[in-house]
Amino acid sequence: MKLWTSIAAATALTLASLSATAADYTAGDLSLSKTWTRATPPKAKAGGGFVEIVNSGSQDDRLISATSDVAKNVELHEMAVTDGVMKMREMQDGIEIPAGETVTLKPGGLHIMFMGLNQPFEEGTTVPVVLTFEKAGDVEIELDVAKMGAKSMKHGHGDHDHGSHDHKNHSKN
Repeated sequence: MKLWTSIAAATALTLASLSATAADYTAGDLSLSKTWTRATPPKAKAGGGFVEIVNSGSQDDRLISATSDVAKNVELHEMAVTDGVMKMREMQDGIEIPAGETVTLKPGGLHIMFMGLNQPFEEGTTVPVVLTFEKAGDVEIELDVAKMGAKSMKHGHGDHDHGSHDHKNHSKN
């Protein structure tokens, strides 16, 4: 009987761990996951932040701002090719999060832009950010810092080193 109790406990812990990686943060009908940024060189003045936002509700929401103490300015940006030229622009009206859809802030597209960094982003650390949504309000998140030049931060269970990633310190709303 003790063996079955141990197996049940281990299974429950595994399921809890898997669900923690599915949506690291929630606010209203929004689930936020895959929160990351890249390490920056020692004298870099800017960095980008990335997150996947799922709106499981029946009403649109809008990411209207981002703030962090790690930089003088934090803005919402989009990179897009216009007439064959890659251009970056601030999303002054924010980023629409349509009902029932997923919006991914990622390299080469929509992203959080940190300008005037106070110090470099170091691989293996985290960067605190507050995202403000029109309906869901403020959500405090932490961006995991991946290696310099990373194209993505793998967040699926088993595809990155959990030894350097402490899920216990993620705040959940």
